[in-house]
Amino acid sequence: MGNGGGGMRTVRAITRADTLPFLIDIHYAHRMPSVSWSFGLFHDEQLEGVITYGTPSSAPLRRGICGDSFKHCVVELNRLCLRKNLRNDASFLVANSLKMLRGNRIVISFADISQGHVGTVYQASNFIYCGLSAKRTDWKVKGMEHLHGQTIADEFRGHANRAQAMHDKYGDDFYLHPRPIKHRYLKIIGRKGFRVAAMSALKYAPRPYPRSIGK
Repeated sequence: MGNGGGGMRTVRAITRADTLPFLIDIHYAHRMPSVSWSFGLFHDEQLEGVITYGTPSSAPLRRGICGDSFKHCVVELNRLCLRKNLRNDASFLVANSLKMLRGNRIVISFADISQGHVGTVYQASNFIYCGLSAKRTDWKVKGMEHLHGQTIADEFRGHANRAQAMHDKYGDDFYLHPRPIKHRYLKIIGRKGFRVAAMSALKYAPRPYPRSIGK
């Protein structure tokens, strides 16, 4: 799939176990998302990066992109993590993993402003920019701020009222914190007829790419 003068680069499917050192130890979220597909970037035979896709847990998000008729096609590019970003490795991994997804898909991904991300890799991969995500709040516990809000929420998965269960356990140490807004990107892949229909149904107005921070 390319060499770039520094050893052969390939992208291929990998296991959940392969992703763990990257997603738990290297990625800033330090947690596993819901993963349906995972692919790795190899320099020769050394795994240098991973990318994962999964079904978004938010039903309103799936419906809100192109309507109910397309909600089953929505997948989220929920993690992209590399040891180093050499020779445009990130865009190489994104482009080749999208080819391996197969089928008709509407891929959504987010660039976290709080981490200084503007979505350069998605711009290089010709994603559609659809503005900023809505303002939301995350669950937090004093002394455990390093944990992702969803990690906190997962502790009481299955409870009818998770917020109340959290408050019962942690008391005033449990609080809500504004979630950083994110840049939102889309990529429609698959057969031409599907791409045309999904684009026509798109509920987000495509916008010019945001500029890199500091420019």
